[in-house]
Amino acid sequence: MIRTTRRWSLLACAVLLLRPWPAFAQTMPGEYEGVLEALAKTGDFREGVLKVNIPRTDLRVTVAGRSAPTPLGFGGWVALTRGDAGHDVMMGDLVLTEDEVNPVMSAILDNGLEVTALHNHFFWEQPRVFYMHVHGTGAAADLARRLKPAVDLINAAVRRGTAAAAPAGAPAAAGKAPTIDSAALAAIIGYAGEQTGPVYKITIGRPDIAVREHGATINARMGLNTWAAFAGTDADAVVAGDVAMLDHEVTPVLKALRAKGLSVVAIHHHMTGVAPAVTFLHYYGTGPAATLARGVRAALDELGKPRGSR
Repeated sequence: MIRTTRRWSLLACAVLLLRPWPAFAQTMPGEYEGVLEALAKTGDFREGVLKVNIPRTDLRVTVAGRSAPTPLGFGGWVALTRGDAGHDVMMGDLVLTEDEVNPVMSAILDNGLEVTALHNHFFWEQPRVFYMHVHGTGAAADLARRLKPAVDLINAAVRRGTAAAAPAGAPAAAGKAPTIDSAALAAIIGYAGEQTGPVYKITIGRPDIAVREHGATINARMGLNTWAAFAGTDADAVVAGDVAMLDHEVTPVLKALRAKGLSVVAIHHHMTGVAPAVTFLHYYGTGPAATLARGVRAALDELGKPRGSR
């Protein structure tokens, strides 16, 4: 049963979250090692969650004519965490081109899994890219078995795309050195992030929205999070991101983003059956990195406020 508890103040905790907390290693359960082996993918186990990486390194995406590196938002994933009675809960976000959407959807549905959302993250991108959220419950090994046909379709697309790009010899954008002042971005936004190639990504959980399914905690690593990914230079940057909101937070966040000149490109859900409903929006912007970061911070300032407090 999914339920929520009372919110906490995002702003009040910002200073604490900037502290360099130690990373506590966790031993990966054997059944999760089996999932990685069955899917032939890499992943990691932290905070009780197995995160499986399904990146689209074959895609060479441009947004409004500007190159967009893979870590800016083209890294698909699935995550598993333990629930009650030996069940695991699986959630994920698969990155697909237009012609891949329906074959992968059929592979998900035909194998007893659920599709809970299909949406865009960008405008003006070439090729068009869509994001399919998937869900399932059961034993870890069985979830991997049911997911594998969809992953195999994605793997085949990656092989074709990589082979087609090989003659050009173009290096993956993710391999470029970072050229943006990540410490300055973290100071403005109030949270530290992680650098992956040219992309600095800040991920912020919503522990004030306490969601559980079959006894499993649905946390930031399971997809209940807000994030901002930056690339470019301090003078000429791009930001792409996602904001997780309760219903009364949607309009204030929209107003905050638009007042700072950031484009809202999608409003949607990722999960079905959640009470209260959690709405997600995607945004995109270009300009000086510090200006973009202040826009993200303005949206964050609207989260965690009690209903009717505005």
